[in-house]
Amino acid sequence: MATQMFEGRGHAAVYQKYRFAPGEELQRAILTYLQEKRANPPELVVDVGCGSGQGTRFLAEHFKKVVGTDISEAQIQEARDTSPSPSVSYLVCPAEELPFEDASVDVLAAFTAAHWFDIEKFMREANRVVKPGGCVAISTYTLDMSLRYGNCSEKLTKIFRESWDLLFKYSHNKVKHVLDDYKEIFEALPFSDKKRITDIYDKIPMTVAGVVGYLESVSPYQAFLKNDPEAAKSLLQETEKRMLEAMGVSSCETPVEFWVRHVLVLGHK
Repeated sequence: MATQMFEGRGHAAVYQKYRFAPGEELQRAILTYLQEKRANPPELVVDVGCGSGQGTRFLAEHFKKVVGTDISEAQIQEARDTSPSPSVSYLVCPAEELPFEDASVDVLAAFTAAHWFDIEKFMREANRVVKPGGCVAISTYTLDMSLRYGNCSEKLTKIFRESWDLLFKYSHNKVKHVLDDYKEIFEALPFSDKKRITDIYDKIPMTVAGVVGYLESVSPYQAFLKNDPEAAKSLLQETEKRMLEAMGVSSCETPVEFWVRHVLVLGHK
């Protein structure tokens, strides 16, 4: 079964507030691939492990019927509450047990989620539900993120990565899939027509508060919070303080650029 890391209501609320939607370059790469591979517009698009719906909402801008699925009821409730849309519905279910008929799904997507799944069972399920001629798009952003602001970008990135390094010892071993750029996930995809792109870069507009909030939303921080609440909260406060000092500003709403690298696994059945 999938590893269940984001199920609590408090974590789901933080996740909804601070996790960012797929960036423009990632969106472009997915849509270009789907246009290249399909003659007919997709009828059913499924976002697996949708969390609070950031990727689902992107898909809904381009396709008529989108279903987001997640194992967490709290995440699904956040997704439903955030932006209800007649073209989108949400279901609570494991990634390895999708409630769709054989060969019924045109596009199966997963954004920063597949590394939590039972990869072998998920791929078997993907092969079952995707139509012949259908597509799979599985992406994640990687851990080598950077921050840019004026002439202190290098210093800001160092502060961010030092905080991340402290959190990393609380990471689940499933993060190994992200560290190897989804190589194992790519190899497990049971389609012969497939490719993996590892150099998609996106500039995500954020604020200092948003960057700190992103750290709060990641699973290692939540594990740290359970283990040592005071130290965890102190880490966020110290990170924000150091960032503001490096930038020479006082407001945590000061905008910064958050640069992320995406890995994208694409397949055509």
